[in-house]
Amino acid sequence: MPDTPTPGPGTALVNARLFTAGQESSVAGAVAVRDGRIVAVGTDDEARAAAGPGSEVVDVGGGLVLPGFQDAHVHPVMAGLDMIRCDLHGTTSADECLARVAAYALVNPGQEWILGGGWSMEHFPGGTPTRQALDAVVSDRPVVLTNRDGHGAWANSVALRLAGIGVGTPDPPDGRIEREEGGHPSGALHEGAMDIALRHAPPAGAHEGRAALLAAQAELFTLGITGWQDAAVGAMWGMPDLLETYLDAAVSGELVARVVGALWWERDQGAEQVETLVERRAHATAGRFRPIAVKIMQDGVAENYTAGMTEPYLDGCGCATGNSGLSFVDPEALRGHVTRLDAEGFSVHFHALGDRAVREALDAVEAARAANGPSSNRHHLAHLQVVHPDDLPRFAALDASANIQPLWACHEPQMDELTIPFIGERRAAWQYPFGSLAAAGARLVAGSDWSVSSADPLEGIHVAVNRRAPGSAAPAFFPENALTLAQAVTAYTAAAAYVNHQDDVTGALRPGFHADLAVLDRDVFTAPPEEICEARVVRTYVGGELVHHA
Repeated sequence: MPDTPTPGPGTALVNARLFTAGQESSVAGAVAVRDGRIVAVGTDDEARAAAGPGSEVVDVGGGLVLPGFQDAHVHPVMAGLDMIRCDLHGTTSADECLARVAAYALVNPGQEWILGGGWSMEHFPGGTPTRQALDAVVSDRPVVLTNRDGHGAWANSVALRLAGIGVGTPDPPDGRIEREEGGHPSGALHEGAMDIALRHAPPAGAHEGRAALLAAQAELFTLGITGWQDAAVGAMWGMPDLLETYLDAAVSGELVARVVGALWWERDQGAEQVETLVERRAHATAGRFRPIAVKIMQDGVAENYTAGMTEPYLDGCGCATGNSGLSFVDPEALRGHVTRLDAEGFSVHFHALGDRAVREALDAVEAARAANGPSSNRHHLAHLQVVHPDDLPRFAALDASANIQPLWACHEPQMDELTIPFIGERRAAWQYPFGSLAAAGARLVAGSDWSVSSADPLEGIHVAVNRRAPGSAAPAFFPENALTLAQAVTAYTAAAAYVNHQDDVTGALRPGFHADLAVLDRDVFTAPPEEICEARVVRTYVGGELVHHA
């Protein structure tokens, strides 16, 4: 879709409150849009005049007008596939999960494999569901369901058998097969082990991938999200090659949002793939899609003890184990890979969740900066669940952005039952140190990791400010690391635009910028912090086009 539409009547958003990066709070004002761009930010009269004769005048009624939210780490096609498959997101118990699987199987009798996902680890003892539970509701067909964080899968006995996963199957180097007494697979597959099962399932076709992308785009527009960075663009987890999915939608004009693709780094390969990544970038840059980043997944997650830690995990009695998690890419090799990617002009998007993985990623950025000098590449580390205090100042020193998922920084069962007991109180206090990172000068950018968790920026902002989940009566989660509302909103707008290489044309209310806008039904800056999550997006514009109207 072109960004220079045919000139015509514009739009004036009046009687509004406005917020853009650099402000501490909202201010009264209005915004004028014409020909896809912001043409004025000022008074109501100035906006009406700038929009031109015959323009639409929208009375916002004191609601808040913002630059469109941008999600700096999200998996829309994966989320869209869950939406159109067996969707377990939002379930609150193991029984509800199983009831949904049974209902899906009943209404899809011709489905050869039952695929989908969204179950939560805290609903199962030890975070590991069993094949027997799935067998009880579907025993005639293979079932493989990824969990909500995408780091594990739940398989029934038929799927395990078809995948050849049995007593003698070794754990892959980058994962673990959960086992019953006697060594038989229990049905829970962690990290690389889930790929053993999923590679036998029929992959999603191009039509299904396109439908998933468009369903996800429509959902993101309802949340005020006008652009994003897809954090895993490749062919993995039974999905089609997302590069082609995005390219097709970009060329056809169906991709309306502005999207950066982070090309998937195959961790069982080495530097030989860089040339292919360069070719893929050139091949698929079109319309509003640019595959200009590379995603390197350096470790797993804390709940299954695969996040890379500087010290071992604890057992149920609080004693140190022999397990400190995984480094999916050898740290020394990682430095070389990132240096090469940096030289080729790629921004590197790291999955770095444990404090050792964070340090390894920072070491790699440091090596690239030393070898290649300063550049315009926007390297960033996502998740940052545990960050060693010694590494906090390194983000600013290396110009490496901290890509945070604010919704996770709260007390909830997965945190309190499956994480804190196994990392201990000292490291628990190092989790999601948003305030400490900001105080150390780090640039904070925000993303959701949807479909792992809600894509709603207002929910993430709520937790970033309050350090507790919406509606929760739990104590605040290390409240010294809370952000101000201005910091949190900036992380979802101007800062996310920066890592998406869009900061010169989006992310701010500024004349000449694309009219990518979100309109809220209220001004969250004048409401109590605990009411942030009650706000709703009533209008979303991309390039001046109204793509959502509640």
